[in-house]
Amino acid sequence: MTTTYSVDDEPADPAAHPLSKGASPDAIRASLAGPDDRAEFDAALAAALDEVKASLDLTELFRMLDQWRRIAVLQSDPERFRRVARRAAEVNIGRPGPEDEPLAEARGDAGI
Repeated sequence: MTTTYSVDDEPADPAAHPLSKGASPDAIRASLAGPDDRAEFDAALAAALDEVKASLDLTELFRMLDQWRRIAVLQSDPERFRRVARRAAEVNIGRPGPEDEPLAEARGDAGI
């Protein structure tokens, strides 16, 4: 059994970014861009916690939190997130989308 990280005995650095590695689920959820992402996060968190209860292994919970933490970091800069979504969509569909493509559509094409 392995874990990707755990809580230190040292208090958190108050100057650290709220989305630094090891961010709390609450900080991650609060930083997500919209209600759809928060609902997906809530469902993923519930599933991960169910898995922890069944397996007594925190690894997947930590992986899930870190995956969502990275999404929240990307979403903290909306313009950068738009560019990343458009680029990922371009790679997935094999061609650039229109300049005025809505973010939701680009995210769907990108799978994010």
